[in-house]
Order: sequence, then structure tokens, then C-alpha cells
Amino acid sequence: MQFAQLKRREFITLLGGAAAAWPVAARAQEAGRTYRLGFLVPTPRQSPAVLALFDELRLNGFIEGQNLDVILGGFEAGNEHLAELAAALVKAAPDAILAGSEVPVRALQSLTRTIPLVGMTEDMVAEGLVASLARPGGNITGVSLLSPELDGKRQDLLIEAVPGARRIAAMADSKTTPLHHLQALQQGARSRGVGLAVFEVGGPQEIASAIDAAKAAGVEALNFLATPLFSAPGTQNNRVVMERVTTVRLPAIFQWPEIAEAGALAGYGPRITDTYRQRARMLECLIDLTRSAHHYGGRDFDACGSARKLNLFKEQLLRRKRTWRVDRDNDVDL
Repeated sequence: MQFAQLKRREFITLLGGAAAAWPVAARAQEAGRTYRLGFLVPTPRQSPAVLALFDELRLNGFIEGQNLDVILGGFEAGNEHLAELAAALVKAAPDAILAGSEVPVRALQSLTRTIPLVGMTEDMVAEGLVASLARPGGNITGVSLLSPELDGKRQDLLIEAVPGARRIAAMADSKTTPLHHLQALQQGARSRGVGLAVFEVGGPQEIASAIDAAKAAGVEALNFLATPLFSAPGTQNNRVVMERVTTVRLPAIFQWPEIAEAGALAGYGPRITDTYRQRARMLECLIDLTRSAHHYGGRDFDACGSARKLNLFKEQLLRRKRTWRVDRDNDVDL
């Protein structure tokens, strides 16, 4: 499979514009101690994103089976049993927990204000999970993707990639996608002379039928809006999406480039493996602070980031060009 790099396109930033913290440098681990790490994420344990996170932890001196233990049970976490999973994880009292998206982070936040949480949501400030990007406060830090802001860009790219399409669909999560966002997408499509039909999906059991309904309605391309419901690579939900899209033979664009590499028409957004590596660095910092708290009476988790370091991180990302991944083996005539 081959992919094209469209140099005329650039991302604003790697993480969609915001990261809540950035560690200064690798810190020495406490000799002889084993650190315990919990997860409450939709991705499988052996997914490329999670493997990238463990690789980054290894580079920073945290090696599973040596000085790092992983609390099992929190991978491929769906919303159905989230409360029980979160309660069991907090009871296990790990040194830190990696969680995402908003729903798992909020479930953990309701149960603990002391265990460090590293989340990944669309906008941690707007969702009320942290006080600010530079100084999150409390026990939560992480990455704000701001990926819904790219839904419109993905729509424009989809229209360009399938120039004959006169009617496309926005596949939305009915529990998270706000009405004003859908209205903005419809207005943007009209300005391009293209009709936009919105298909709202209420849960995993509705994914296949929604794609079939879009096909039956005569849409010619699909824009899967930013949400873990559709797009987390390696999840059962994403496998269902990919199988149905292939069956109905509709070109589709997603928020993660990895989905295009797996066979979709296109992906436009940060690489999910990059976001997991970033959170691994945050985990290293927070685990170090937890260790220090035992000796020095506690420290503010904000020490893992500052406005100066955050701005430096953003400046580094602004200089980076990104790749719009397009599957050239897709049956769609580009």
C-alpha cells in the first residue's frame, strides 16, 4: 500500500493545538522500587499506540517486568462497565493511571483526587477537567486534541478527494457531538455545493446500521467525526467500521492517519502513537513526583509543566509538517 504526502497541507500542531504538560527531562527512578501503572483506555493492550507508550517508558527507564507493573483489566474499556472498572482500578492504588477519553477520565476523577491521572480528551479545559493548559491543577494532566476543530478540514479534504460527490455524510456520536458543530459542517458543505446528511450513532451496536443507512440514503462519501466511538485504531468498534465501509464501498476519512494505513481512503490528524508517546513522558514525570512526595511532603503536579515549557513545546510542533495519508489502493477514483 502506498501513500501520498500532500505538501500543500500543514497541520497547525501535532496534538491539535494543546498539551497540558511537558516533562523537563528524564528523572532517576528510586532504586529497588517497582512502580504500578493503571489503564482505563479503549485501545487493546497490544495495539500500536499502547506498544509505543511502553517503548517510550522503556526509553525513560521504566521497563515492564523489571521496575514497572501493569494493572490489568483496563484495556479495551467500554462505557458499559466503566464505573466498575474505574472503582477497581482506584482500589488497586497504582502510582499513576493513564485514561481517555473524557468519560473514563471523569469516572476516575469522581473517585480519586490523589492518584495522578494522565488523560487524553478533546478539550480538557472546556470539559472542566483541568483549570488551564499551563497549570492543570488537581491530580489530572494530559493531552487536549481539539480534534473536532479539524472535522471541517477533513470534510473539505473529503470533498476534494472525491470530486464527483454531490452528497456526503457526517457520522456523529450522538452522545458527544454538539448540534452547533453539525450545523457548522452543514453550512460548510453547502458553501461547496455539496449536501451533507448527518447520521448520529448512539453506541457500538448502531455503527453498522448507521453506515448501511448512509449508503441507502445515496451518500457518496463518509466523514467519521472525531470520537473514540469510531476511530480508535485496533478497537472492535473500528474493526466494525472498517468492515462495513469496505462492504458498502464508500470512501471515508478519519481523524487518525493510522486508519488510512489500515485501508480507509484518508486520515487527517495527529498520529495516535505520537499522542501515546507524549503521555508516556507525562507519566514518567508524574511518577517521579509521586516518589518525591513520599520524601519531601508532596509537590504540585503542575511541576510537570509550565507556561514557558508548554509554549516551547507548541513552537516545536508549529515547525513540523504533517502528512495527509491517502490510500492509493482504494477503489475510489481520485
